[in-house]
Amino acid sequence: MGPGTASTFLLLFAFSLTKGLPSSPAGSEVWDYVEVRDGAHMFWWLYYAESQTAHYQDLPLVMWLQGGPGGSGSGFGNFEEIGPLDRDLKPRKTSWVQAASVLFVDNPVGTGFSYTERPDGYATNVATVASDMLVLLSHFFSQRPEFQTIPFYIFSESYGGKMAAAISLELTKAVGQGKVKCNFAGVALGDSWISPLDSVMTWAPYLYTTSLLDEAGLADVSSAAEAVRKAVEQEQFEKATQLWSVVETVVEQNTNGVNFYNILTQEPEEKHASLAQDHISLQVQRHIRRLHRQSLSQLMNGSIRKKLGIIPQNITWGGQADEVFRNMAGDFMRPVVDIVDKLLMGGVNVTVYNGQLDLIVDTMGQEQWVKQLKWEGLPGFNKLRWTALDDPASPGATGAFCKTYRNFAFYWILKAGHMIPSDQGPMALQMLKMITQQS
Repeated sequence: MGPGTASTFLLLFAFSLTKGLPSSPAGSEVWDYVEVRDGAHMFWWLYYAESQTAHYQDLPLVMWLQGGPGGSGSGFGNFEEIGPLDRDLKPRKTSWVQAASVLFVDNPVGTGFSYTERPDGYATNVATVASDMLVLLSHFFSQRPEFQTIPFYIFSESYGGKMAAAISLELTKAVGQGKVKCNFAGVALGDSWISPLDSVMTWAPYLYTTSLLDEAGLADVSSAAEAVRKAVEQEQFEKATQLWSVVETVVEQNTNGVNFYNILTQEPEEKHASLAQDHISLQVQRHIRRLHRQSLSQLMNGSIRKKLGIIPQNITWGGQADEVFRNMAGDFMRPVVDIVDKLLMGGVNVTVYNGQLDLIVDTMGQEQWVKQLKWEGLPGFNKLRWTALDDPASPGATGAFCKTYRNFAFYWILKAGHMIPSDQGPMALQMLKMITQQS
């Protein structure tokens, strides 16, 4: 970091709060650790809303959950997608902090700055992930009572959506029982791993219709995907996770290395992975380490670490991320469509949003699992025609389509891949405002 950048950094954070103060004005930040289990510590970082037209108490609170599992919200979600500053520490014009207070949580334990003191401290399923998050949220709302009545939304991306669904269900129960004091207003599932099999089974037709597979490639990818289907149907989920990696390799070999996160861009380092390589190592390389690029890692383990001042000396940002993914491998391919159904039937506001150019969680796959919902409102939702939304960055051009029925909404975001706020920041911010009823 050069002298100019360092000066900018210090100026931008000049009004950061000292950790632990009971209340904070708009534009401020607080952060802390919560020990959610013995030896298992989760890190959170809150930005109070900074709006020119409203006080933070008149705006919602949004918790952002990254994917992976093992991807860091405090790092990637914050500095690459929706936080007030970008990776170069320059103000982000489409930061969500304009429209909400934003809470980043490094989740599950071991992600980002979160850490475990013991090898058995990692979560192995979404039930433990949800249980850990309930401990953190109970602590957060107790310590920050000013947020107890503010509408609270959970927004997510990728595997974060699977975790968000499970967390939302447990949070709904906890609020009803008086165990957590908050005004839970809804969950938004972005390019989410809700039904892994539906994603995998639609890769081949999606790539074929976008001219990224020929007929021979279509047959190869479809055949590999069928093996995943059989494993899932037999509830051999760890085997299904390994076979999912095989399908990805077949996709790469037949598409000359398509980028799973945006089919219009290509990342040469991901080309032609070897089938002989360890499957988990391949998955970590493709889906975790890409969220920990060297420049972001240097930022988080350098200036940000110094700014926070509470990170233990033996903990590095992202240092336990690989183990987070490995420990969740047996749960990775399990669907949670039934959990989304329970949320909808319980009256929880649920939004699904997806990027047009995403492959790893393609829109076709999302539409497939939505059709499987048993929610009584689904026939009414299906009868609706979608509404076109103007692109805020290009007035007169269509930026997205949406459909809303009762407590369920679906947003089709155009010209965006897996990381929608990175690809289409203005549209993502507009969507946030619509979901939180600000426009």
